Amino acid sequence: MYEDRIAKAVELFRSGYNCSQSVVAAFADLYDFTTDQALKMSASFGGGIGRMRQTCGAACGMFLLTGLETGSTDPADREGKSANYAAVQQLAARFKAENGSLICGELLGLTKKEQTDASPQAEARTPAYYAKRPCTEMVRTAATLFAEFLTERKKSETEA
Repeated sequence: MYEDRIAKAVELFRSGYNCSQSVVAAFADLYDFTTDQALKMSASFGGGIGRMRQTCGAACGMFLLTGLETGSTDPADREGKSANYAAVQQLAARFKAENGSLICGELLGLTKKEQTDASPQAEARTPAYYAKRPCTEMVRTAATLFAEFLTERKKSETEA
């Protein structure tokens, strides 16, 4: 059902957008965001949040979308907040189970020193860049997991 969106996320990443942007932009229209808005709001999460090699940007994109899908706008809505946090934790566990980690630096196989010394300089997107990085698969995984999450939600809603 969401195969085109998953393919779009991968295509966006392969065209030069960061991991987070790619995941968010592939689904943004479902929440009435333009592609430009989606790209801007998710720009800072690439490279493990600002290229600091922390939480995987693709996973961050998935979490941002989860907030758009389940987030509460009432500051007193503890039940709504809890439901959103539960959804994020469930998706995080699935992502980690599939990839072994949520941490960008670990997914890239970087040493602790390499993770700590990460430069803010974005790397050129070359065939060698894509060949040495698992990021395309992280984007595919995050988009797939979010698509599965949406499918499960729609199924639950129709059964209720």
